[in-house]
Amino acid sequence: MTSLSDTVVGAGLLAGSANVVMQLARRPVGYGVVESRVESGNLFRHPVKRTRTTLTYLAVALLGTDAERDAYRRAVNKAHAQVYSTGASPVEYNAFDPDLQLWVAACLYKGVEDTNAAFFGTDASCFYREAAVLGTTLQVRPEMWPEDRDAFEKYWTAGVAEVHIDDTVRRYLRSVVDLEFLPKPVSAVLGPLNRFVTTGFLPPRFRDEMRLPWPSRSQRRFDTLMRAIGAVARRTPGPLRRFPFNLCLSDLRWRMRTGRPLV
Repeated sequence: MTSLSDTVVGAGLLAGSANVVMQLARRPVGYGVVESRVESGNLFRHPVKRTRTTLTYLAVALLGTDAERDAYRRAVNKAHAQVYSTGASPVEYNAFDPDLQLWVAACLYKGVEDTNAAFFGTDASCFYREAAVLGTTLQVRPEMWPEDRDAFEKYWTAGVAEVHIDDTVRRYLRSVVDLEFLPKPVSAVLGPLNRFVTTGFLPPRFRDEMRLPWPSRSQRRFDTLMRAIGAVARRTPGPLRRFPFNLCLSDLRWRMRTGRPLV
């Protein structure tokens, strides 16, 4: 790998649910999603659109140009303007809070590290500075991104120590992990596999918060499966390896050219 863009592999989507768990384990982020009034962004009502916009964010952050990032930031901000706590919320939150966005970006970067280690046995930390785009594409200021990988580790360790998933957020996350936003026949078949893979990608603290058991034999099965997937991905041509992120970026560019909504 020679740049951060080389870490983008479609197989990384297998860790998607785990990353959602990690992000929402920060209570303000969790309740911001659970209580969101953005109906069009509701995963359980609009699973295709929500998945497209999430993947497009990753695609434009990691593979897009500065102009494309600016355009997507403006589009996302319109939706985020509706995400803020009310007097009835158990915790205060605002989608424009750069500290919360930094946590989300940190989770995304950890996902890059973890998937590269699981699939290829490689260390993505050499592209750490480039990964700041995962946050600066929205409201995270460049100087907020921890200076180096050691500083990030301190930030991450402190953040993990503060995570807490209560019953409300846990119910939501279990529905995500079990793919209940998909048609029942699909979730019945793929849900157990997604739960297994998700649990495997979760660090121990997050597994405990989700109350997901993980015996040593499960870890061995997970490691074998990830190595097999990595072996296939390594031999897959670049454009196919980056699918569907490259498709999402092409869709974004088409929307920008034709004046269609980006999110």
